[in-house]
Amino acid sequence: MTFDPPLHTPPADAAIDQQASIAYWESVSADNNGMLGGYPQTSRIDLVGSSNFLMKLRRSKQPASTLSKQSLEPLERVADCGAGIGRITKGLLISVAKKVDVVEPVKKFTDELFAGLEGEDKGRVGEVVNLGLQDWTLEAGAYDLLWNQWCLGHLTDAQLVAYLSRCKDGLAKSRASWIVVKENMSSDIWKKDIYDEEDSHVTRSDDKFRALFMEAGLKIVATELQKGFPKELYPVRVYALRPE
Repeated sequence: MTFDPPLHTPPADAAIDQQASIAYWESVSADNNGMLGGYPQTSRIDLVGSSNFLMKLRRSKQPASTLSKQSLEPLERVADCGAGIGRITKGLLISVAKKVDVVEPVKKFTDELFAGLEGEDKGRVGEVVNLGLQDWTLEAGAYDLLWNQWCLGHLTDAQLVAYLSRCKDGLAKSRASWIVVKENMSSDIWKKDIYDEEDSHVTRSDDKFRALFMEAGLKIVATELQKGFPKELYPVRVYALRPE
């Protein structure tokens, strides 16, 4: 039996409605259950995978004589992009950076982020920007790490390329720095993007992401699949990117 490819249809990202996306996120609970679509148990698995990925990435830039966990100096400045309630800020980035900027369009989420911080951790959060990533202008050369997770599906392809190009300019030039993208991967047999009407976002394929990274002038320096998630969920892939 053979299967014919589907007839030409408009690109999935043409259906993205960012106002509808904001309305959806305003309606969900400001906790891990709301952030993770009813799978709060995946948070710990996700954070362990992300921490290990970042550790390997940073160690790859260390001299061989200093390759111990204790030798890694804190990153100067990082950003949690599309941060939600700060699950990644609090669970990963605060532990590896001196200053964490937060970019998140839904203010009730950033309010919840601050409500859950105490003492020294609260002092490590820098700028809080309540904007969508398509509207955020980065300070040139400011960041060692720009972490983007489960948020880029709300940008059209053109917006994503423009955003990643700004991220490229926002990376620190004098030291090791990376853009990290961690997103669901389309499971479509034809590798087509999948539009989700509930929160108006697209799930892209690995091939699509690679093409958009190239268009933005970025190269992949490391990538891997997240392990340990429930089988009914989309595969999740993480990429570390640097300018070509």
